Amino acid sequence: MVIPHANSRPIWLVTEAAMPRFLAAQGPASRAVLSAQNFNAERHRVMLLPNEAGDPTAAVVLGLGELASLELLRWWHVAGLPDKLPVGRYHFADALPDSVRYQSELGWRLGEYRYLRYRAAPSSARAQLDSLGNEASERAKRHAVACSLTRDLINTPANDLGPAELEAVMQDLALRHGAMFRSIVGDELLTANFPLVHAVGRASDRAPRLLELRWGSEDHPRITLVGKGVCFDSGGLDLKPAAAMLLMKKDMGGAAVALGLAQALMQRGAPLRLRVLIPAVENAVGSNAFRPGDVLRSRRGLSVEIGNTDAEGRLVLADALAEAQSDRPDLVVDFATLTGAARVALGPELPALFCNDPVVSQSLQHLGDLEADPVWPLPLWDAYDDELSSRIADINNVSSSSFSGAIFGALFLRRFIEPGTAWIHFDLYGWNARERPGRPVGADAQVLRLMDRYLAERFG
Repeated sequence: MVIPHANSRPIWLVTEAAMPRFLAAQGPASRAVLSAQNFNAERHRVMLLPNEAGDPTAAVVLGLGELASLELLRWWHVAGLPDKLPVGRYHFADALPDSVRYQSELGWRLGEYRYLRYRAAPSSARAQLDSLGNEASERAKRHAVACSLTRDLINTPANDLGPAELEAVMQDLALRHGAMFRSIVGDELLTANFPLVHAVGRASDRAPRLLELRWGSEDHPRITLVGKGVCFDSGGLDLKPAAAMLLMKKDMGGAAVALGLAQALMQRGAPLRLRVLIPAVENAVGSNAFRPGDVLRSRRGLSVEIGNTDAEGRLVLADALAEAQSDRPDLVVDFATLTGAARVALGPELPALFCNDPVVSQSLQHLGDLEADPVWPLPLWDAYDDELSSRIADINNVSSSSFSGAIFGALFLRRFIEPGTAWIHFDLYGWNARERPGRPVGADAQVLRLMDRYLAERFG
C-alpha cells in the first residue's frame, strides 16, 4: 500500500444530490468558499478548498453533476483534473469503492497523455497523483500504460512507423516480457504460404511481414490476438482521394490495440497461452502492385478475386486468421480499422462487434458499458454472404452492393474461420475526432480495457 505524500491534497468527488451532505461536513472556511462561489457540484466544476489553518488549497472538490451514484462514475469525469489543478500532489479520498477508484485513477492518467515525439516537452511542472497502490489502482496504471503504447503507435506518422518499425516495437515488447518472437519478411512470406500478406505489401519498398509473439505456459487456455497492421493505406491502384488518405497512418490501429492488450496481459501475468499475429504491410502503388481483377490464393486455400485493392485489410487478416487457428486456440480475437461503413453506422466512438457466439457478444457489450469502453454488436447476416460470390474464384474481397459494408467485411473474414472456432472481430476507428479532457484529437485505444476485463473474467 502506497501512503500518499505528506503534502498530498485529497480530491473529493461529489454529485449534485450529495452536495448538501458534503457541505454540512465541511469546516467553516470551506463552507464559506463553496457558498460564496455558489458551488452546487455542477459537472466538471472544480473548487479548491481551504482548511482552518489558512491553507487556501488544502483540498479539491470535483463536481459530478446529476450523476446518480459514484458507482456510475466514468473515467472522463476526472480526466480534466491534471490540467485544471495547481502544481502539487493529490490523491483521491480513501472511501471510494474499487470500481470508482479504478475509473478515477484511470481518468487522471489518461488525462495526462500527450504525444510529444515531434514537439518540445512542456517546461512547466504538472499536478501529480499519489496512488494508494491497491488492485484497482494498479489496474488503472496498467491500463493507462497500455493505452499510451497504443496511442503512441497510432499517432506516429507512417514515415517513422512502417512494417520494420512495427516489428521492432513488437520484438522489444517480447524481449521485455520473456516472450518468443519471430518475423517472416518479404518473399519468405510466399515460401511460408502467406500469399495475401505478400500481395498487399509487395508494391512498397518497405517489405511486408508476418509478426508473431508467443508467451505463457503451454497448459493455459490458448488465446490468439490478430491485429491489422497496415502502416499506411494509399488504397493501392484503387487509389484513395487525398482527403481520405490524411488519417491512413492509423490503419495499423488494430495492431496497436493488439500490442497494447498483449502488454497489459503479460504485465498482469494473465494465466493464458498468448499468441499475437500481426500482418504488417504498406498498401502502396507500384508496377508490381496487385490489381483489381486479380485472383489470389489464400493461406487457407480459398481463391480470392480482387474487386477493390482498397479492401486490403481483410486480405492480410485472412491469412493471419488462417494461421491463428493452427494450434486450435480457445479464442481468436481480431482488431481492425476495417470499414468506413462501421463509422457511418455507429460513428467514431462506438466500435462494431461481430462474434459467432451471441452469449459472448452480449457479455462483451455489457462489460464494455461497465468499463466505459463500449462496443455495439452487428450481425453476421447469413443472407448477405452470397453477395461476396465470384464467377471465377471462391470469393470476392468486396460486394457490388453499396450497403452493409461492415457486415460484408466481417462475412469475408468469417470465410477464413473454421467451424467450431470461437471468434471475435472488432471493426474500430482508433481515433478521437473531437477535443475533450482525456480524449485529445488523435489516437484512441478502443476495446483494449474491455478485452482485458473479459479475458480476466473468463480465463482468469
